[in-house]
Amino acid sequence: MTAEHEAHTQAAVRPVPHAGSGLYLLLLWEAPSTCVGPEVSPPELAYKYGNLSEGVCKPGYTAAKMTNIYPKFMKPAPLFLDRNFKRLAKVSNYLPPFGFKTQERIIDSILTATKNYGLGEELDRYLSLLTPPPPPPPIKRGPVLGICLLLIVLTSDLFHRAVSAVKNASLWETEASCSTSLWAPRIDEYDVVVRLNEAPVSGYSKDVGTKTTLRITYPEGAIQKLEHYEKDSLFVFSAFKPLDFKWLKHMVFKEKLRGVEGFWKSVAHYVPREPTEIRILNPYFIQEAAFQFIGLPFNNGLMGKGNIPTLGTVAITMALHNCDEVAVAGFGYDMNTPHAPLHYYETVKMSAIKESWTHNISKEKEFLRKLVKSKVITDLTHGI
Repeated sequence: MTAEHEAHTQAAVRPVPHAGSGLYLLLLWEAPSTCVGPEVSPPELAYKYGNLSEGVCKPGYTAAKMTNIYPKFMKPAPLFLDRNFKRLAKVSNYLPPFGFKTQERIIDSILTATKNYGLGEELDRYLSLLTPPPPPPPIKRGPVLGICLLLIVLTSDLFHRAVSAVKNASLWETEASCSTSLWAPRIDEYDVVVRLNEAPVSGYSKDVGTKTTLRITYPEGAIQKLEHYEKDSLFVFSAFKPLDFKWLKHMVFKEKLRGVEGFWKSVAHYVPREPTEIRILNPYFIQEAAFQFIGLPFNNGLMGKGNIPTLGTVAITMALHNCDEVAVAGFGYDMNTPHAPLHYYETVKMSAIKESWTHNISKEKEFLRKLVKSKVITDLTHGI
């Protein structure tokens, strides 16, 4: 067992009902490390989950299905970096984006200020046996009513070091245009809704919903128009280069940003969040998505041509480790429509993604299709 698993992933899955039949939270406790192993065969999965009615949570479902197609998949993985981040052996020896090597001091400084390393008071309370909340009514999901090609990726991402998972998470990625207003109510039903980069809710809520639990982004992708920030959401930072951590430090400590050399486009100069509302995403999800799942070039562990997964796939990877059920919406670059909008909120065309030297869209799509075909994730908008 690696030092990382000994320090951060020693957990046993224990389903705890908190809202009547069919609604569960998964708590990951400090205990001998366990994994939904390859011994869980498809017939066993069918027997375990096949008779559950629609809308009923399937505890451990995503991890069980994922392990059937990736036998080495280990569910426990801390969602965000906390003060013990240096013990994460799998990422400590890699430079960003696949790790945090050379950035330990600045991360220490940032984490000292942010103080909190979980999903926030409300969701952490749901994940605590000590102060359980009043039980909400069970969620009943209706039939698919339409297609809204937004980027939903399970929020992907949820959790504290010792407590790690929520019943459902919905991730909105911003890689497609939205053409119907029928998705918003369904999106807002999810326990955790994750949106990426600067995809706005204001002005588009009838199509993309109103709920945002996490917004995952990086310097060049962060919202620059302050009015587009939702009132309540965690700002989740994902680093792709060492300079990104320096930018985050300026945002956390409200320091004036002097010079933007090294960024490939304009960046936000201010993030309207208190330090306690800011998190650092575990870079392991970037590393795992790139090298273990998609099969991108290793390049000695350094950023190179075509070896960086998109943030949407990183968010899905995060969700696979931390959620019982994962749904996505708005995914799927359509290269056959180069003049179509790339994002629902701007005029950049689909053809622009071909100019990216960091991504391999075709290989990434193969991975996502594998997840959908194996029923690891649900593609609500059928874009994958």
